[in-house]
Amino acid sequence: MDLAAVVIVVYLLAMLAIGAWGLRMKGLEDFHLAGRSIKLVLLTGTFCATIIGASATLGMAGLGFSKGLPGAWWMLSGTAGLLVLATFFAEKVRATGCYTLPELVGSFYGERARFVASTLIVISWVGVIAVQIVASGKVLGAVFGGNETLFMIACTAVFVLYTVHGGQSSVIRTDLVQLVIILTGMTVLFFKALEAGGPGLLQGQSFPASPEMGSSDVLTMLLVVGSAYLVGPDMYSRLFSAHSPREAKVSAAIAAVILIPTAFLITSLGIFARSLYPAASPEQAIPLLLTGLLSSGTEGLVAAALLAAFMSSADTSLMTATSILTLDIYRKISPDSSERKLMAVSRLSVLGIGISALALAVSMPGIIKTLLIAYTVFTSGLLLPVIAGFYRDRLGLTPSGALAALVGGGLTAIFLGQKYPLLGIAVSAAFLFGVSWLERLYTEQECQNVI
Repeated sequence: MDLAAVVIVVYLLAMLAIGAWGLRMKGLEDFHLAGRSIKLVLLTGTFCATIIGASATLGMAGLGFSKGLPGAWWMLSGTAGLLVLATFFAEKVRATGCYTLPELVGSFYGERARFVASTLIVISWVGVIAVQIVASGKVLGAVFGGNETLFMIACTAVFVLYTVHGGQSSVIRTDLVQLVIILTGMTVLFFKALEAGGPGLLQGQSFPASPEMGSSDVLTMLLVVGSAYLVGPDMYSRLFSAHSPREAKVSAAIAAVILIPTAFLITSLGIFARSLYPAASPEQAIPLLLTGLLSSGTEGLVAAALLAAFMSSADTSLMTATSILTLDIYRKISPDSSERKLMAVSRLSVLGIGISALALAVSMPGIIKTLLIAYTVFTSGLLLPVIAGFYRDRLGLTPSGALAALVGGGLTAIFLGQKYPLLGIAVSAAFLFGVSWLERLYTEQECQNVI
């Protein structure tokens, strides 16, 4: 076994150990929200590690390869959404005391809207997890050769096992360690690529737009990807886990600041790869730099950094989908379930969702394309009902309006989202305000008839 393999095996075993060490599960709140006890450092770490996943590494480097420096807008869009969340909504979200985003939606609009939001998120987030699994297979396949499916199975087994064991606490503790590994590995690879390609490649780049990525593309990315962070269920699960509303707000803001230079660093890797390996496919940019520029030990370190990026996003998404499936869907179907049974269902849900995502990962298309589809469907249905929900009384919104917006926006994105990515949001807005207005008008007329 060469040095790169040793480093990766040690990394995977370390994640299992950190995830399992010293945990005391007392109930549902511990499993799903780490007892709402997560303080600033851990919270900031898990925000960053969750965001730096497959799309922010292989996908964004691929955008750098094909679009130039404006490819950084993928993560910068998420950063913009996170800053808006931190500034205006983070404290409000934490103060609600909810467990999940659908529960928050239900507190605004009722149980039917909660169920529809839950279904929409679970379906979308299985795809998000699958993307991380695909990326792990690509990286390990590039380093070692062989069957990528076997590598996907191995990585899935690791993050599923420590999530089954320790729930949100395991996820958050491993995330901080993984963030350090991610930033170290990406920085090492950047300086090696800079040495090979020269700084002139970056100095000649166009930003904020380029011939390959125009202003309309940037705007679409800002709205779709930024919205996925503004109302993302994984972002909200971190806010719900925070020790206090103030720490929820501050940690989200700090994470956003950390991610801004990280976006440019990772996108630059794709620019260097295009110069060094012009015949390659975009999403092979980082794997080619990895195998072409690094020694065996350093290659193992950077491969471990990439796996850390994928697994830290996958475990958070897995835990988010598990909480929603258990608390928003199963508990509503079986309201008399004991806490012990709900804990068992939670762990079985982790296994079931993990296996489903792995099965989906085997036949997935490109990373950015897949995530953009998932984000488009999710944001089209959820963005406006969630944000407007904080002002529902002032805006005169009704449960029927929200339900129509969730269904109409989501279905529009499913059928037309790839061609018209912003159409679903427009349809959602029309239903949210239009149906709410009609329902209020109908209610007023009914009252007048009674009088």
